[in-house]
Amino acid sequence: MVETAKTGPVRRIIHIDMDAFYASVEQRDAPQLRGRPVAVGRGEGRGVVAAASYEARQFGVRSAMPSRTALRHCPELVFVPPRFDVYRSVSRQIHAIFSRYTTLVQPLSLDEAYLDVTQSYSCHGSATDIARQIRAAIHQETGLTASAGISYNRFLAKLASDYRKPNGQFVIPPAKGPDFAASLRVEQFHGIGPATRTKMNRLGIFTGADLRTIPLDVLARHFGKAASFYASIAWGIDDRPVVPDRIRKSIGTETTFETDLTTLSEAKEIIGLLCAKLWQQCTAQAVNGRTLVVKLKYADFRIITRTRSNPVPFEDEPALRLQAELLLESLFPFERAVRLVGVSMTGLNIEEKKSHQLTLFSEMSC
Repeated sequence: MVETAKTGPVRRIIHIDMDAFYASVEQRDAPQLRGRPVAVGRGEGRGVVAAASYEARQFGVRSAMPSRTALRHCPELVFVPPRFDVYRSVSRQIHAIFSRYTTLVQPLSLDEAYLDVTQSYSCHGSATDIARQIRAAIHQETGLTASAGISYNRFLAKLASDYRKPNGQFVIPPAKGPDFAASLRVEQFHGIGPATRTKMNRLGIFTGADLRTIPLDVLARHFGKAASFYASIAWGIDDRPVVPDRIRKSIGTETTFETDLTTLSEAKEIIGLLCAKLWQQCTAQAVNGRTLVVKLKYADFRIITRTRSNPVPFEDEPALRLQAELLLESLFPFERAVRLVGVSMTGLNIEEKKSHQLTLFSEMSC
């Protein structure tokens, strides 16, 4: 069993998540788009949806979806090109609002962040009221809406921010955290992807309550170092602190398939989607890198990777995708059916990232 309580003050963590951020900015700046299904991205060729408005999501349009597929779901879909300089500018406005309430802000991307307000004296220390004020200030100063999750740790705060979307907030207090975690299906836990979910299901683990019944040594045999984290969050426990100005040394994305892939054309289509998502992450976090890694996991769970480094960071998404496709081709013909494909980037421009963060902090402090 995992301890369900720890000594010391209860932390107050807020997770702020902007509502359909990129698409909402476009609808704000172009009144003719309001109320219409909007996708940010390229609508022709091998284009991919970078973001979708809530009107588009009602038709099943999602980020990282091929544009052609999105148009089949929603023939009235309006595509607009991304304007990342505008999104970054708005993000600076939003983070400036965060800094009025706490210095403990951990950005996850341009449109979401964790805030530790445990020591904040604003709103008499009420995290619920702080979140409400932050959301009101965001709407007043940017014309956009945000949702918030409030709880005593990061894991539950992030889950809570999804419960009243869009333009709402939800609180998970310490007294309800363990039961809330127990009621969740394991695929709702952040950090448990399709492959881990399938593995857990085979062990009879479908909910947080099921996860609690498995001894830690058994979990460790199946899930290695992650076992302790899984066991803790099943009880609503997450001791990870909010870390300001965290610098990443790598960035990546991957996907596991319900049906294993066997052809190069199928794998290339997936690589294109992953590269679009990876470049979106790089742009959102103002980082770039020189080294690209393509990973395959075969049906027998054996992992193989291919890596290539450039003398300078990648210039754009097409260059990234071309490099990834070349690495993928070097692995074909596949030794076995492929159950997972991943793309990641290392050799990030960390010094530039540090400079960006210092500039951002300076702007927020003005």
